[in-house]
Amino acid sequence: MSITRFSSKLCCLLMLSGSVLANTDTWPQSLKSNLPAFYPELKVKMTYPQSWLSGNYSDFPQWQQETRSLVREALLTPEATVPFASEILESQDRDGYTAEKVALNITDESRVNALILTPKSPPPYPAIVLLHDHGSKFDIGKEKMIKPWGNETQLASAQAWADKFFTGRFVGDELARRGYMVIAIDAPGFGERGPVTYEQQQAVASNFYNLGRSLAGTMAYEDMRTVDFLASLPNVDAKRIGALGFSMGAYRAWQLAALSEKVAATAAISWFGNYDGLMTPGNNILRGQSAFYMLHPGLASKLDIPDVASLIAPRPLLIFNGGKDTLFPPTAVSDAYDKVHQVWRSQEKENHLLTQTWPELGHVFYKEQQDIVFPWLDSWLLK
Repeated sequence: MSITRFSSKLCCLLMLSGSVLANTDTWPQSLKSNLPAFYPELKVKMTYPQSWLSGNYSDFPQWQQETRSLVREALLTPEATVPFASEILESQDRDGYTAEKVALNITDESRVNALILTPKSPPPYPAIVLLHDHGSKFDIGKEKMIKPWGNETQLASAQAWADKFFTGRFVGDELARRGYMVIAIDAPGFGERGPVTYEQQQAVASNFYNLGRSLAGTMAYEDMRTVDFLASLPNVDAKRIGALGFSMGAYRAWQLAALSEKVAATAAISWFGNYDGLMTPGNNILRGQSAFYMLHPGLASKLDIPDVASLIAPRPLLIFNGGKDTLFPPTAVSDAYDKVHQVWRSQEKENHLLTQTWPELGHVFYKEQQDIVFPWLDSWLLK
């Protein structure tokens, strides 16, 4: 080949490669809306082999035992060995009940403050663990559920939160008036255990992983320990302990009941769906940050969200979502509802499961919802 012909061919190749490189639309993509570009291929592989609905299991109690152990292992959190060693720090007399701030060892590493409300009626009491939300509001945690005292700035912040999401009510105080002992603690990073900033969340979560632990697992295990603490109190009826939560607290509530059989009835408001519907471009969960409070590494390869909640069956479970809640697409919610109904139906206890979408409501737990949830809890825990 002559030098002239070689040069001509080389120029053509360079021009061709240059035109290809200039057309960036043809470049391989690695990301799309914070998702790997090949996320559709990964979603197809999410067949949830550990699900009760997979057809891989025939013995429900055995499935529960094996799957609960799998979820517990995913928390990356060892069992606590220290006693609770609770101590009353402050108290306030209220109409029909007493409010206390109590310090206790929630794990071997953490001593936390809890807010506890105790009725003035004779014990033993039914009790409810209250699980607070995220909301990107970190200055308060437990105070989102139980009215605080002694700090006017904190009280104003808590009241504004109650006005925005709970029709001005403090959920814990409403339940105490109905005869329940209630307890709430701060999740890591919230209230007296923070406040973390929004931008810090991913660094905190990654550093938990660097330390061999998990932010989500720590929160989940602390919720389990909160139930254990209630069950250890002599004035609590350990067979009548419930869990109630809003938003991230709803996730915490059904997760807690899935992990602990000590929870007799559960109400979860405004956090439910399936991975197929949530892991789509534009969804809030793809932003990271708050998602790390609910991320157990590897668990989604084995179980869908409603599969984990199904560990509660056939115990009573109530799940509400708002039809105008943009965080949870309607299809993600309805498909997840269908899954849990199949599970409770398989155990011939579908009457123990109540799911409802409120078409006119968004991401809230308003009085009209509370007026159904509270009597529903009564029907299971005040018997």
